Parts: sequence; structure tokens; C-alpha cells
Amino acid sequence: MSDPTSGSTGTQSTPQSPTLAKTGGSPPSNGDVESTTAIPDPDPFSFRSGIKTDEELVVLRRRKKGKPLESYHRKQNELIGNLLKPMAVHTQEAKDTADAARLSVKIAAYASLIANIALSVLQVYAAVSSLSLSFFATAVDSVFDPMSNVLLWWLHRMARRLDTNKWPVGGARLENIGNICYGFLMFSVNFVIIVESIRSIASHKGGETNDFFIPAIASVASALGVKLLLFLYCFAVKKSSSQVQMLWEDHRNDLFVNGFGLLMSAGGSKWAWFLDPMGAIIIGVGISYAWIYRIYREFELLAGKSAPHDFIQFLIYKAMTFSNEIEKIDTVRAYHSGPDYFVEIDIVMDASTPLWKAHDISQKLQDTIEILPNVERAFVHVDHETTHTPEHRKAL
Repeated sequence: MSDPTSGSTGTQSTPQSPTLAKTGGSPPSNGDVESTTAIPDPDPFSFRSGIKTDEELVVLRRRKKGKPLESYHRKQNELIGNLLKPMAVHTQEAKDTADAARLSVKIAAYASLIANIALSVLQVYAAVSSLSLSFFATAVDSVFDPMSNVLLWWLHRMARRLDTNKWPVGGARLENIGNICYGFLMFSVNFVIIVESIRSIASHKGGETNDFFIPAIASVASALGVKLLLFLYCFAVKKSSSQVQMLWEDHRNDLFVNGFGLLMSAGGSKWAWFLDPMGAIIIGVGISYAWIYRIYREFELLAGKSAPHDFIQFLIYKAMTFSNEIEKIDTVRAYHSGPDYFVEIDIVMDASTPLWKAHDISQKLQDTIEILPNVERAFVHVDHETTHTPEHRKAL
């Protein structure tokens, strides 16, 4: 079998040769490409022989500095297992996992939304009643949490209702755009808090400490306790959904923000007045940095960042072993166009392959790839050689 990665990038349209015009053949009556194509070997490169057994891993672990070696081979075992597993199984496993975790995901999402709304009221009360700048900084973050949940829910509904004639690419990118707009809003509000805190330090005329307001402290402490419970629950089920993973990260960040704000506000009342505005500055800077980084990540997805290398390796292997008619893989690209991937694969077949067979194989490969999790669209191009210059790129 030819090297699956040989050849140049891109493809070009196949000219119809005289031989192909005469002996192209006719497609089978049922249109099923599998009826005329032999089933390919699922492990033509003998990757399975590279899997280490549990006994071999135990022996490796006993060696001097054997833990890193054992970890490496466990990752290799996982990679080989993923390569040899049929794509339909990958899709079914993702579906089964999502179905099994549906209830826990709903509990995490609704509990987080209800708690965020209730806690934002407590946080605003604590900030207004105590006039603590640290509490104002935590209140801003708390108030915007449920707003973020509502915004994402609204964008999700709007994306599903978009007119595909007017917006052919769909509404998947609305979530990225919404996160960018929301991030700039969060940065702006926290910038105001930072400026106000600096002004408070520069113009301070009060005593050595601030007033200690127990109801405000109790309100923020109760919010901290609820966030801790949500954090523990989401931590237990975070692997079930990317949504729960994001909620867990949000609760983790809120634990730091609320805990640090509580400490600095109490410190400004008991030790030194400037600890309170300093706490607000630190919280504002931390939240602003987190959202700037989030905006940067969202722009990466919209700009077309490449998919992880492991996923591209997976696509190369699956395309190469999809059909015996596929001789080489010319080019494989997978990149973001929003939250999900666009996949481009250039396959090479013999120049005498009938048009109907080339079409059916490439179409079935495309359909198979598009049912994979996180794949929005797939494009499969067919060529008969790999000596041409790269295609699918705008000439400069």
C-alpha cells in the first residue's frame, strides 16, 4: 500500500481519459458502493500489535523511572484503540454518554442558574449596604453570571431559528460572537471598578479602618457556601458534558472571587482601610484578564484555528482504511469555523475508477465523517495523482 501521507496538498479535477470513457462501467442497481468494493482491513498497518497488556505495563512501571514510560504507553494504547474503533462506535458512544448524563446536566444547569440569580441579589445587597469596593467587584461578577446564562440560552434558540436561505452557514457562530460581546462588556464594567478603586485610594480622608457591617459579611459568606456546593456537584459530573465543565470552572472562579473579596473587605474593616479598594483592584484585574483571554480564544475559533493533532491523525487513518479503492491520502485539514470543525480530505484513486464509484465512496466517507461529534461539515475531494500544486487555495 502506498504511503498515506505522500503527495502534495490539494487536488484538481480529473480529466476523463479515452479508456475511462470506454470502460467506465455502470453503477449497481441499488446504488450501494459496498456491493462492488471489498471490505477493507480494519488494521492494515498492524497497530494492534503495538498495544501493551496490563502485565507489560506493570513490568514497565517497576523499572527505574518507569512511571513516565508506563504513562506514555497507556496513552498509546488509548490512541490505537481510538484509531481501530469504527467511527459509528465513536458517534454512538458520544450519544450514549450524552443521554446518560442528560439529567445530571439539567440539574447542574438549572441549579446554577437559580443559585446565580438568588446570589446576585445577596451580593448587590452586601455591596450597597456596606459600600465595600471589594463587594462591588464581586457583585458585578455575580450579577453578570445569570445574564451570561440567559444570553447563551437566547443565542442558542436564535441559532436554531435562523433562515438557512439567508444564513447558509447556520447559527453555530452566534455563541462565539455572543461570548465576545459579553466579554467586552465584562471588561468595561470591571475597568470602571478598577478606576473607582484607584480614585478611592488617592482621595481617602476617613479613618484607619472601614465600618464592619455584619449582614453584608454574612450575605457574601452564604453565597460562598452555595458556590462551594455547586462546585462539588459539578466537579462530580464535569466529564459528562462540556457545558457542566464550563459551569464547574465558573463556580471554581467564583469561589476565589467571593472568598478573596470577603477577606479583603473584612481586612479593610479590621486591619487597614486600603485593603478593601486593593481587593477590588485585584479582583477587577483578574476578571478582566480572564475575559480578555476568553475573547482571544473565541477569535481563534472564528478565525479558523486548526483542530488538535490527535484528531487529524484519527481522520488520516480512518480515511486511509475506509475503502480499498483509496490509494493515498493527499491532504487532510480540520479547522474551527465556530465551535465545531470543518474537515477537508483529498483522497487519491486510480485514474480508471468509474465516476459513479469515485462519487459514491467519497460521498459515503463524507457522510461518515459528518456524524462524528464536533464535526459541522466535511468535504471530500477525489483526485488521481499527487504531483500537482496545492489546490483549494486562492492564487496570489
